[in-house]
Amino acid sequence: MVTRTDGRLQVALVVLCAAVFLDSMDLSLMGVALPAIGRDLSLPESTLQWLMSGYAVAYGGFLLLGGRIADLFGRRRVFLLSLAVFAAASLAGGLLSAGWPLVATRVIKGVAAALTAPAALSLITTTFAEGPQRNRALGVYSLAGATGYTAGLIASGLLTEISWRLVFFLPVPIALLVLAAAPLVLPRGVRPPGTREGFDAVGAVAVTGGVLLLVFALTEQSRPAGVVAVLLLGAFVVIERRRSAPLVPLEVFRSGTVGAANLAALAWACATIGWQFVAVLYLQQVLDYTPLTTGLGIVPMGLAIVITANLAGRLISRYGLGRVAAAGMLIQGAGILLFLRAGATGDYLTVLLPALVVHGIGNGLSFPSLNIAAVAGLPDERQGLASGLVTSAVQIGAGIGVAVLASMMTLGGSTPAGYRIAFLTAGGFSLIGALAAAFGLRPRRPAPVPAPTA
Repeated sequence: MVTRTDGRLQVALVVLCAAVFLDSMDLSLMGVALPAIGRDLSLPESTLQWLMSGYAVAYGGFLLLGGRIADLFGRRRVFLLSLAVFAAASLAGGLLSAGWPLVATRVIKGVAAALTAPAALSLITTTFAEGPQRNRALGVYSLAGATGYTAGLIASGLLTEISWRLVFFLPVPIALLVLAAAPLVLPRGVRPPGTREGFDAVGAVAVTGGVLLLVFALTEQSRPAGVVAVLLLGAFVVIERRRSAPLVPLEVFRSGTVGAANLAALAWACATIGWQFVAVLYLQQVLDYTPLTTGLGIVPMGLAIVITANLAGRLISRYGLGRVAAAGMLIQGAGILLFLRAGATGDYLTVLLPALVVHGIGNGLSFPSLNIAAVAGLPDERQGLASGLVTSAVQIGAGIGVAVLASMMTLGGSTPAGYRIAFLTAGGFSLIGALAAAFGLRPRRPAPVPAPTA
Protein backbone atom coordinates (compact mmCIF):
# COMPACT_ATOMS: atom_id res chain seq x y z
CA MET A 1 0.00 0.00 0.00
CA VAL A 2 1.31 3.39 -0.98
CA THR A 3 1.89 5.95 1.80
CA ARG A 4 1.06 9.49 0.70
CA THR A 5 -0.03 12.77 2.24
CA ASP A 6 -3.78 13.27 2.58
CA GLY A 7 -3.75 16.26 0.23
CA ARG A 8 -1.99 14.42 -2.55
CA LEU A 9 -4.24 11.40 -2.06
CA GLN A 10 -7.31 13.58 -2.53
CA VAL A 11 -5.90 15.13 -5.71
CA ALA A 12 -5.12 11.65 -7.05
CA LEU A 13 -8.70 10.59 -6.30
CA VAL A 14 -10.08 13.64 -8.14
CA VAL A 15 -7.89 12.85 -11.18
CA LEU A 16 -9.02 9.22 -11.32
CA CYS A 17 -12.67 10.16 -10.82
CA ALA A 18 -12.46 12.76 -13.59
CA ALA A 19 -11.48 10.00 -16.00
CA VAL A 20 -14.39 7.73 -15.07
CA PHE A 21 -16.67 10.78 -15.25
CA LEU A 22 -15.57 11.18 -18.87
CA ASP A 23 -16.15 7.50 -19.67
CA SER A 24 -19.67 7.60 -18.22
CA MET A 25 -20.52 10.94 -19.78
CA ASP A 26 -19.67 9.62 -23.23
CA LEU A 27 -22.30 6.89 -22.82
CA SER A 28 -25.08 9.48 -22.79
CA LEU A 29 -23.54 12.44 -24.59
CA MET A 30 -24.61 11.32 -28.08
CA GLY A 31 -28.31 10.72 -27.45
CA VAL A 32 -29.79 14.20 -27.87
CA ALA A 33 -27.32 15.18 -30.63
CA LEU A 34 -28.10 12.32 -33.04
CA PRO A 35 -30.93 14.00 -35.00
CA ALA A 36 -28.81 17.11 -35.58
CA ILE A 37 -25.85 14.99 -36.74
CA GLY A 38 -28.10 13.06 -39.11
CA ARG A 39 -29.54 16.22 -40.66
CA ASP A 40 -26.17 17.93 -41.04
CA LEU A 41 -24.30 14.97 -42.55
CA SER A 42 -27.28 13.26 -44.28
CA LEU A 43 -26.68 10.01 -42.40
CA PRO A 44 -29.16 7.11 -42.33
CA GLU A 45 -30.58 5.89 -39.01
CA SER A 46 -28.47 2.71 -39.16
CA THR A 47 -25.27 4.78 -39.08
CA LEU A 48 -26.59 7.08 -36.36
CA GLN A 49 -27.42 4.10 -34.17
CA TRP A 50 -23.80 2.96 -34.28
CA LEU A 51 -22.61 6.34 -33.01
CA MET A 52 -24.11 5.16 -29.71
CA SER A 53 -23.86 1.39 -29.87
CA GLY A 54 -20.31 1.39 -31.30
CA TYR A 55 -19.04 2.98 -28.11
CA ALA A 56 -21.07 0.66 -25.86
CA VAL A 57 -20.09 -2.50 -27.76
CA ALA A 58 -16.39 -1.67 -27.63
CA TYR A 59 -16.55 -0.53 -24.00
CA GLY A 60 -18.37 -3.62 -22.77
CA GLY A 61 -16.45 -6.04 -24.98
CA PHE A 62 -12.93 -5.02 -24.03
CA LEU A 63 -13.37 -4.39 -20.28
CA LEU A 64 -12.15 -7.78 -19.06
CA LEU A 65 -9.17 -7.56 -21.34
CA GLY A 66 -8.59 -4.01 -20.14
CA GLY A 67 -8.49 -5.07 -16.51
CA ARG A 68 -5.93 -7.77 -17.21
CA ILE A 69 -3.80 -5.43 -19.32
CA ALA A 70 -3.75 -2.97 -16.41
CA ASP A 71 -2.52 -5.72 -14.10
CA LEU A 72 0.11 -6.92 -16.56
CA PHE A 73 1.59 -3.70 -17.89
CA GLY A 74 1.10 -1.28 -15.03
CA ARG A 75 -2.06 0.58 -14.05
CA ARG A 76 -0.58 4.06 -14.19
CA ARG A 77 0.93 3.52 -17.66
CA VAL A 78 -2.27 2.00 -19.07
CA PHE A 79 -4.37 4.78 -17.52
CA LEU A 80 -2.29 7.54 -19.12
CA LEU A 81 -1.96 5.94 -22.57
CA SER A 82 -5.63 5.00 -22.89
CA LEU A 83 -6.77 8.45 -21.76
CA ALA A 84 -4.52 10.06 -24.40
CA VAL A 85 -6.12 7.86 -27.08
CA PHE A 86 -9.57 8.82 -25.75
CA ALA A 87 -8.75 12.53 -26.10
CA ALA A 88 -7.34 12.12 -29.62
CA ALA A 89 -10.38 10.17 -30.82
CA SER A 90 -12.69 12.83 -29.33
CA LEU A 91 -10.86 15.57 -31.21
CA ALA A 92 -10.95 13.61 -34.46
CA GLY A 93 -14.68 12.99 -34.09
CA GLY A 94 -15.39 16.70 -33.83
CA LEU A 95 -13.47 17.39 -37.04
CA LEU A 96 -14.84 14.61 -39.27
CA SER A 97 -17.85 14.95 -41.55
CA ALA A 98 -18.38 11.39 -42.82
CA GLY A 99 -20.51 8.71 -41.20
CA TRP A 100 -18.41 5.59 -40.77
CA PRO A 101 -15.15 7.41 -39.92
CA LEU A 102 -17.19 9.16 -37.22
CA VAL A 103 -18.39 5.77 -35.98
CA ALA A 104 -14.77 4.54 -35.96
CA THR A 105 -13.80 7.32 -33.54
CA ARG A 106 -16.59 6.20 -31.21
CA VAL A 107 -15.38 2.59 -31.32
CA ILE A 108 -11.81 3.70 -30.56
CA LYS A 109 -13.08 5.76 -27.63
CA GLY A 110 -14.96 2.72 -26.34
CA VAL A 111 -11.81 0.60 -26.41
CA ALA A 112 -9.86 3.39 -24.67
CA ALA A 113 -12.54 3.70 -21.99
CA ALA A 114 -12.42 -0.07 -21.48
CA LEU A 115 -8.75 0.30 -20.50
CA THR A 116 -9.12 3.55 -18.54
CA ALA A 117 -11.96 2.46 -16.25
CA PRO A 118 -10.46 -0.71 -14.71
CA ALA A 119 -7.03 0.93 -14.46
CA ALA A 120 -8.54 3.88 -12.57
CA LEU A 121 -10.60 1.70 -10.23
CA SER A 122 -7.71 -0.63 -9.43
CA LEU A 123 -5.44 2.38 -8.77
CA ILE A 124 -7.97 3.50 -6.17
CA THR A 125 -8.31 0.09 -4.53
CA THR A 126 -4.53 -0.37 -4.30
CA THR A 127 -3.88 3.17 -3.05
CA PHE A 128 -6.54 3.43 -0.35
CA ALA A 129 -6.56 0.95 2.54
CA GLU A 130 -9.46 -1.51 2.64
CA GLY A 131 -12.11 -0.37 5.11
CA PRO A 132 -13.63 3.08 5.68
CA GLN A 133 -10.89 4.89 3.70
CA ARG A 134 -11.39 2.76 0.59
CA ASN A 135 -15.18 2.84 1.03
CA ARG A 136 -15.17 6.62 0.98
CA ALA A 137 -12.88 6.70 -2.07
CA LEU A 138 -15.04 4.20 -3.96
CA GLY A 139 -18.12 6.17 -2.99
CA VAL A 140 -16.64 9.25 -4.66
CA TYR A 141 -15.61 7.14 -7.67
CA SER A 142 -19.12 5.71 -8.02
CA LEU A 143 -20.56 9.18 -7.66
CA ALA A 144 -18.35 10.42 -10.51
CA GLY A 145 -19.54 7.61 -12.78
CA ALA A 146 -23.21 8.10 -11.95
CA THR A 147 -23.14 11.88 -12.30
CA GLY A 148 -21.12 11.62 -15.52
CA TYR A 149 -24.01 9.82 -17.19
CA THR A 150 -26.49 12.45 -15.97
CA ALA A 151 -24.14 15.28 -16.97
CA GLY A 152 -23.92 13.84 -20.46
CA LEU A 153 -27.69 13.99 -20.87
CA ILE A 154 -27.75 17.61 -19.70
CA ALA A 155 -24.68 18.75 -21.67
CA SER A 156 -25.92 17.07 -24.84
CA GLY A 157 -29.05 19.20 -24.84
CA LEU A 158 -27.17 22.41 -24.11
CA LEU A 159 -24.38 21.90 -26.64
CA THR A 160 -26.57 20.65 -29.47
CA GLU A 161 -28.41 23.99 -29.36
CA ILE A 162 -25.11 25.55 -30.53
CA SER A 163 -23.42 22.81 -32.60
CA TRP A 164 -23.37 19.03 -32.40
CA ARG A 165 -19.58 19.12 -32.91
CA LEU A 166 -19.22 20.51 -29.39
CA VAL A 167 -20.53 17.16 -28.12
CA PHE A 168 -17.38 15.55 -29.54
CA PHE A 169 -15.06 18.35 -28.44
CA LEU A 170 -16.29 18.57 -24.82
CA PRO A 171 -14.22 15.64 -23.44
CA VAL A 172 -10.96 16.94 -24.98
CA PRO A 173 -10.05 19.76 -22.53
CA ILE A 174 -11.12 17.64 -19.54
CA ALA A 175 -8.94 14.74 -20.69
CA LEU A 176 -5.97 17.04 -21.29
CA LEU A 177 -6.27 18.49 -17.76
CA VAL A 178 -6.30 14.99 -16.30
CA LEU A 179 -3.30 13.98 -18.42
CA ALA A 180 -1.38 17.03 -17.17
CA ALA A 181 -2.13 16.36 -13.48
CA ALA A 182 -1.99 12.55 -13.41
CA PRO A 183 1.82 12.06 -13.69
CA LEU A 184 2.30 14.40 -10.73
CA VAL A 185 -0.05 12.67 -8.28
CA LEU A 186 -0.61 9.05 -9.31
CA PRO A 187 1.63 6.46 -7.63
CA ARG A 188 4.04 4.66 -9.90
CA GLY A 189 3.71 1.58 -7.76
CA VAL A 190 5.32 -1.80 -8.20
CA ARG A 191 3.80 -4.41 -10.46
CA PRO A 192 2.07 -6.89 -8.12
CA PRO A 193 3.62 -10.35 -7.77
CA GLY A 194 2.10 -12.92 -10.04
CA THR A 195 1.24 -10.57 -12.90
CA ARG A 196 3.99 -11.99 -15.13
CA GLU A 197 2.50 -15.48 -15.10
CA GLY A 198 1.67 -15.16 -18.78
CA PHE A 199 -1.04 -13.78 -20.98
CA ASP A 200 -4.06 -15.92 -21.83
CA ALA A 201 -4.43 -14.84 -25.46
CA VAL A 202 -6.91 -17.58 -26.40
CA GLY A 203 -9.14 -16.78 -23.42
CA ALA A 204 -8.90 -13.07 -24.19
CA VAL A 205 -10.05 -13.60 -27.78
CA ALA A 206 -12.93 -15.88 -26.70
CA VAL A 207 -14.35 -13.62 -23.97
CA THR A 208 -13.83 -10.37 -25.89
CA GLY A 209 -15.42 -11.79 -29.02
CA GLY A 210 -18.24 -13.35 -27.00
CA VAL A 211 -19.10 -10.14 -25.16
CA LEU A 212 -18.79 -8.01 -28.31
CA LEU A 213 -21.17 -10.32 -30.16
CA LEU A 214 -23.53 -10.50 -27.18
CA VAL A 215 -23.87 -6.72 -27.03
CA PHE A 216 -24.13 -6.58 -30.84
CA ALA A 217 -26.85 -9.25 -30.81
CA LEU A 218 -28.84 -7.30 -28.23
CA THR A 219 -28.40 -4.03 -30.10
CA GLU A 220 -29.23 -5.42 -33.53
CA GLN A 221 -31.58 -8.19 -32.30
CA SER A 222 -29.48 -10.70 -34.26
CA ARG A 223 -30.15 -14.32 -33.32
CA PRO A 224 -27.12 -15.78 -35.18
CA ALA A 225 -24.80 -13.33 -33.41
CA GLY A 226 -26.38 -14.34 -30.10
CA VAL A 227 -25.78 -18.04 -30.79
CA VAL A 228 -22.13 -17.44 -31.67
CA ALA A 229 -21.75 -15.28 -28.57
CA VAL A 230 -23.04 -18.06 -26.33
CA LEU A 231 -20.70 -20.58 -27.98
CA LEU A 232 -17.70 -18.29 -27.52
CA LEU A 233 -18.53 -17.58 -23.88
CA GLY A 234 -18.99 -21.30 -23.25
CA ALA A 235 -15.63 -21.97 -24.88
CA PHE A 236 -14.12 -19.27 -22.66
CA VAL A 237 -15.27 -21.10 -19.51
CA VAL A 238 -13.74 -24.35 -20.78
CA ILE A 239 -10.47 -22.57 -21.67
CA GLU A 240 -10.22 -20.89 -18.27
CA ARG A 241 -10.70 -24.19 -16.44
CA ARG A 242 -7.71 -25.68 -18.26
CA ARG A 243 -5.28 -22.74 -18.24
CA SER A 244 -2.56 -22.54 -15.62
CA ALA A 245 -2.58 -18.71 -15.85
CA PRO A 246 -6.15 -17.86 -16.96
CA LEU A 247 -7.40 -14.41 -17.93
CA VAL A 248 -10.23 -14.79 -15.41
CA PRO A 249 -9.52 -17.36 -12.68
CA LEU A 250 -12.98 -18.83 -12.17
CA GLU A 251 -12.35 -19.28 -8.45
CA VAL A 252 -12.59 -15.49 -8.10
CA PHE A 253 -16.38 -15.91 -8.25
CA ARG A 254 -16.22 -18.16 -5.20
CA SER A 255 -14.27 -15.52 -3.28
CA GLY A 256 -16.41 -13.52 -0.87
CA THR A 257 -18.95 -11.28 -2.55
CA VAL A 258 -17.58 -11.05 -6.10
CA GLY A 259 -20.16 -13.25 -7.84
CA ALA A 260 -23.17 -11.72 -6.09
CA ALA A 261 -21.86 -8.19 -6.60
CA ASN A 262 -21.48 -8.73 -10.34
CA LEU A 263 -24.94 -10.27 -10.66
CA ALA A 264 -26.47 -7.38 -8.71
CA ALA A 265 -24.49 -4.85 -10.82
CA LEU A 266 -25.83 -6.49 -13.99
CA ALA A 267 -29.41 -6.16 -12.68
CA TRP A 268 -28.70 -2.59 -11.49
CA ALA A 269 -27.66 -1.52 -14.99
CA CYS A 270 -30.57 -3.35 -16.65
CA ALA A 271 -32.90 -1.36 -14.41
CA THR A 272 -31.39 2.10 -14.24
CA ILE A 273 -29.77 2.51 -17.68
CA GLY A 274 -32.71 0.83 -19.39
CA TRP A 275 -35.13 3.04 -17.42
CA GLN A 276 -33.21 6.21 -18.28
CA PHE A 277 -33.37 5.30 -21.97
CA VAL A 278 -37.15 4.85 -21.77
CA ALA A 279 -37.70 7.86 -19.51
CA VAL A 280 -35.88 10.25 -21.87
CA LEU A 281 -38.02 9.01 -24.78
CA TYR A 282 -41.14 9.34 -22.64
CA LEU A 283 -40.36 12.95 -21.74
CA GLN A 284 -39.78 13.90 -25.39
CA GLN A 285 -42.30 11.74 -27.26
CA VAL A 286 -45.23 11.72 -24.83
CA LEU A 287 -44.85 14.93 -22.82
CA ASP A 288 -43.29 16.93 -25.71
CA TYR A 289 -40.23 18.07 -23.76
CA THR A 290 -37.44 19.64 -25.83
CA PRO A 291 -33.94 18.13 -25.58
CA LEU A 292 -32.90 21.08 -23.43
CA THR A 293 -35.81 20.81 -21.00
CA THR A 294 -35.32 17.04 -20.83
CA GLY A 295 -31.71 17.51 -19.71
CA LEU A 296 -32.62 20.18 -17.19
CA GLY A 297 -35.48 18.09 -15.84
CA ILE A 298 -33.04 15.33 -14.91
CA VAL A 299 -30.87 17.66 -12.80
CA PRO A 300 -32.68 16.89 -9.49
CA MET A 301 -31.96 13.19 -9.96
CA GLY A 302 -28.27 13.98 -10.38
CA LEU A 303 -28.29 16.10 -7.22
CA ALA A 304 -29.96 13.28 -5.29
CA ILE A 305 -27.25 10.89 -6.47
CA VAL A 306 -24.50 13.30 -5.43
CA ILE A 307 -25.91 13.85 -1.93
CA THR A 308 -26.70 10.19 -1.25
CA ALA A 309 -23.42 8.83 -2.62
CA ASN A 310 -21.58 11.13 -0.20
CA LEU A 311 -23.40 9.37 2.65
CA ALA A 312 -23.08 5.84 1.27
CA GLY A 313 -19.64 5.12 2.76
CA ARG A 314 -20.81 5.90 6.31
CA LEU A 315 -23.98 3.88 5.88
CA ILE A 316 -22.02 0.90 4.56
CA SER A 317 -19.64 1.05 7.54
CA ARG A 318 -22.62 1.03 9.90
CA TYR A 319 -25.10 -1.34 8.26
CA GLY A 320 -22.99 -3.45 5.87
CA LEU A 321 -22.75 -3.81 2.11
CA GLY A 322 -25.68 -6.19 1.65
CA ARG A 323 -28.23 -4.11 3.52
CA VAL A 324 -27.26 -0.80 1.91
CA ALA A 325 -27.09 -2.26 -1.60
CA ALA A 326 -30.43 -4.08 -1.26
CA ALA A 327 -32.12 -1.00 0.21
CA GLY A 328 -30.71 1.13 -2.61
CA MET A 329 -32.00 -1.26 -5.26
CA LEU A 330 -35.47 -1.29 -3.69
CA ILE A 331 -35.58 2.52 -3.46
CA GLN A 332 -34.34 2.78 -7.04
CA GLY A 333 -37.11 0.41 -8.11
CA ALA A 334 -39.69 2.48 -6.23
CA GLY A 335 -38.57 5.58 -8.13
CA ILE A 336 -39.00 3.72 -11.42
CA LEU A 337 -42.47 2.49 -10.48
CA LEU A 338 -43.54 6.00 -9.46
CA PHE A 339 -43.34 6.84 -13.18
CA LEU A 340 -46.44 4.67 -13.62
CA ARG A 341 -48.42 7.60 -12.19
CA ALA A 342 -47.41 9.89 -15.03
CA GLY A 343 -49.73 8.77 -17.84
CA ALA A 344 -50.01 10.98 -20.92
CA THR A 345 -49.98 14.32 -19.08
CA GLY A 346 -47.72 13.84 -16.04
CA ASP A 347 -47.17 16.98 -13.99
CA TYR A 348 -43.47 17.60 -13.33
CA LEU A 349 -43.61 18.92 -9.76
CA THR A 350 -46.13 16.47 -8.31
CA VAL A 351 -45.42 13.33 -10.39
CA LEU A 352 -42.08 13.33 -12.20
CA LEU A 353 -39.90 15.19 -9.69
CA PRO A 354 -40.63 12.80 -6.76
CA ALA A 355 -39.93 9.80 -9.03
CA LEU A 356 -36.61 11.26 -10.21
CA VAL A 357 -35.45 12.13 -6.68
CA VAL A 358 -36.38 8.72 -5.24
CA HIS A 359 -34.62 6.99 -8.10
CA GLY A 360 -31.51 9.12 -7.55
CA ILE A 361 -31.42 8.25 -3.85
CA GLY A 362 -31.54 4.55 -4.69
CA ASN A 363 -28.75 4.96 -7.24
CA GLY A 364 -26.56 6.81 -4.77
CA LEU A 365 -26.89 3.99 -2.24
CA SER A 366 -26.66 0.93 -4.47
CA PHE A 367 -23.94 1.73 -7.00
CA PRO A 368 -21.14 2.50 -4.48
CA SER A 369 -22.06 -0.58 -2.45
CA LEU A 370 -21.81 -2.87 -5.46
CA ASN A 371 -18.45 -1.43 -6.55
CA ILE A 372 -17.02 -1.94 -3.06
CA ALA A 373 -18.38 -5.49 -2.81
CA ALA A 374 -16.96 -6.44 -6.21
CA VAL A 375 -13.34 -5.76 -5.18
CA ALA A 376 -13.46 -6.36 -1.42
CA GLY A 377 -11.09 -8.92 0.04
CA LEU A 378 -9.15 -9.61 -3.17
CA PRO A 379 -5.35 -9.30 -3.35
CA ASP A 380 -3.72 -6.43 -5.24
CA GLU A 381 -2.87 -8.57 -8.27
CA ARG A 382 -6.60 -9.27 -8.79
CA GLN A 383 -7.88 -5.71 -8.39
CA GLY A 384 -7.66 -4.85 -12.10
CA LEU A 385 -9.50 -8.06 -12.96
CA ALA A 386 -12.22 -7.42 -10.36
CA SER A 387 -12.61 -3.82 -11.53
CA GLY A 388 -12.98 -4.98 -15.13
CA LEU A 389 -15.54 -7.62 -14.12
CA VAL A 390 -17.90 -5.24 -12.32
CA THR A 391 -17.60 -2.51 -14.97
CA SER A 392 -18.21 -5.11 -17.68
CA ALA A 393 -21.27 -6.35 -15.79
CA VAL A 394 -22.64 -2.81 -15.78
CA GLN A 395 -22.02 -2.28 -19.51
CA ILE A 396 -23.50 -5.64 -20.49
CA GLY A 397 -26.43 -4.94 -18.18
CA ALA A 398 -26.94 -1.59 -19.88
CA GLY A 399 -27.14 -3.34 -23.27
CA ILE A 400 -29.56 -5.95 -21.97
CA GLY A 401 -31.72 -3.37 -20.21
CA VAL A 402 -32.03 -1.05 -23.21
CA ALA A 403 -32.76 -3.95 -25.59
CA VAL A 404 -35.38 -5.56 -23.33
CA LEU A 405 -37.13 -2.32 -22.39
CA ALA A 406 -37.16 -1.14 -26.01
CA SER A 407 -38.94 -4.40 -26.89
CA MET A 408 -41.38 -3.95 -24.01
CA MET A 409 -42.32 -0.50 -25.32
CA THR A 410 -43.80 -2.11 -28.44
CA LEU A 411 -46.28 -4.16 -26.39
CA GLY A 412 -49.61 -3.16 -24.88
CA GLY A 413 -51.43 -1.89 -27.99
CA SER A 414 -50.79 1.82 -27.34
CA THR A 415 -47.87 4.13 -26.59
CA PRO A 416 -48.79 4.82 -22.92
CA ALA A 417 -49.36 1.11 -22.28
CA GLY A 418 -45.99 0.25 -23.82
CA TYR A 419 -44.22 2.70 -21.52
CA ARG A 420 -46.03 1.25 -18.48
CA ILE A 421 -44.86 -2.26 -19.37
CA ALA A 422 -41.30 -0.99 -19.81
CA PHE A 423 -41.35 0.76 -16.42
CA LEU A 424 -42.73 -2.38 -14.73
CA THR A 425 -39.98 -4.46 -16.33
CA ALA A 426 -37.30 -2.06 -15.12
CA GLY A 427 -38.76 -2.28 -11.62
CA GLY A 428 -38.52 -6.07 -11.87
CA PHE A 429 -34.81 -5.82 -12.70
CA SER A 430 -34.33 -3.69 -9.56
CA LEU A 431 -36.04 -6.37 -7.46
CA ILE A 432 -33.74 -9.05 -8.87
CA GLY A 433 -30.73 -6.90 -7.96
CA ALA A 434 -32.07 -6.32 -4.44
CA LEU A 435 -32.47 -10.07 -3.89
CA ALA A 436 -28.96 -10.78 -5.19
CA ALA A 437 -27.53 -8.12 -2.85
CA ALA A 438 -29.53 -9.15 0.21
CA PHE A 439 -28.68 -12.86 -0.02
CA GLY A 440 -25.29 -12.74 -1.74
CA LEU A 441 -23.46 -9.84 -0.09
CA ARG A 442 -22.77 -11.26 3.33
CA PRO A 443 -21.81 -8.82 6.09
CA ARG A 444 -18.07 -8.19 6.03
CA ARG A 445 -15.91 -7.22 8.96
CA PRO A 446 -13.62 -4.25 8.34
CA ALA A 447 -10.25 -5.45 7.04
CA PRO A 448 -8.11 -4.10 9.93
CA VAL A 449 -10.03 -5.81 12.75
CA PRO A 450 -8.86 -9.46 12.97
CA ALA A 451 -8.76 -10.58 16.59
CA PRO A 452 -5.32 -10.23 18.23
CA THR A 453 -3.41 -13.43 18.80
CA ALA A 454 -2.01 -12.37 22.14
